[in-house]
Amino acid sequence: MHVPDGFINAPTSAAAGVVAAGALAVSLRGARRELDERTAPLAGLVAAFIFAVQMLNFPVAAGTSGHLLGGALAAILVGPYTGVLCVSVVLLMQGILFADGGLTALGVNIADMAITTTVVAYAVFRGLVKVLPRRRRSVTVASFAAALLSVPAAAVVFTLIYAIGGTTDVSIGKVATAMIGVHVLIGIGEAAITALTVGAVIAVRPDLVYGARGLEQRLKLRVNGELVDAPAAEPAPAPVPAAARSSHRKLWITGLVASLILAGFVSFYASASPDGLEKVAHDQGIDQKEKPHANADSPLADYGVKDISDARLSGGLAGVIGVGVTVVVGSTVFWVVRRRRTDSDAPGSSVSQAA
Repeated sequence: MHVPDGFINAPTSAAAGVVAAGALAVSLRGARRELDERTAPLAGLVAAFIFAVQMLNFPVAAGTSGHLLGGALAAILVGPYTGVLCVSVVLLMQGILFADGGLTALGVNIADMAITTTVVAYAVFRGLVKVLPRRRRSVTVASFAAALLSVPAAAVVFTLIYAIGGTTDVSIGKVATAMIGVHVLIGIGEAAITALTVGAVIAVRPDLVYGARGLEQRLKLRVNGELVDAPAAEPAPAPVPAAARSSHRKLWITGLVASLILAGFVSFYASASPDGLEKVAHDQGIDQKEKPHANADSPLADYGVKDISDARLSGGLAGVIGVGVTVVVGSTVFWVVRRRRTDSDAPGSSVSQAA
């Protein structure tokens, strides 16, 4: 789904950049309300994990592969505003360091892969958890459905952007059919990865899953022969127990090690087939005016380390570097955002509850 330079004309790319910049500004402010002592350390790790899993292309059809987009996963784990920032950090690292996704198309990619997937996924997720039983399993089911729908939604948005500013004369109907068709299949893989990851985290630390907050079963009281919800308690803020901090740290380390293994070792066995957009672009002629990436001479271009001839070592080292840089940059961004949080933005305020 990474759009390269040349697919979309300059005016449309610039307009998408303005939209993306505005959305990021809103997300930065919204993330102040979402990031607390639980989500702030996790957010940088989520960005690194998404980077790692995006290196694992899986086959979806003859000659076509797909990979995680990550908007649904990020939104459910750390919140929708923070989720937009997580995926945007990944896209920025990929574009600058790995020449993956055009620099002039960065606004298009953020609008499509970060904003669209996160907004659609979280809207679907919140709608489902309201009607499903208030259980942990419902969070996993809602995660699957939200992720599944977010990928074809991104394909639809790309088609709309291409209809406005595409650089080649290609039938939009054919583009839409091909894009949506292949990305429905990719969405199944996205859904499986998202549900498995959310399920794994919620099994050990449900309090760290942003989308699962407030879903606990309410205590029932019998009043005049009828069961009614007991009043919600309002406990005073308390310091995080040492055991919880230790568990949090253990989860963070486990997640980082898993990301390094996925990017540094498992990625070598990923499908070499073109992803959904690449396949459609080639088949439909969208790539006729594709331009070379501005950072094509980057030492890490195409997810390999320059001057290292061994493909496995080169790709593995590039993946490890990518995970390391992403977790550092992401953690720094979220630490700064957390530090800038004001008392009026604190969780539990009316604005936070509305979000």
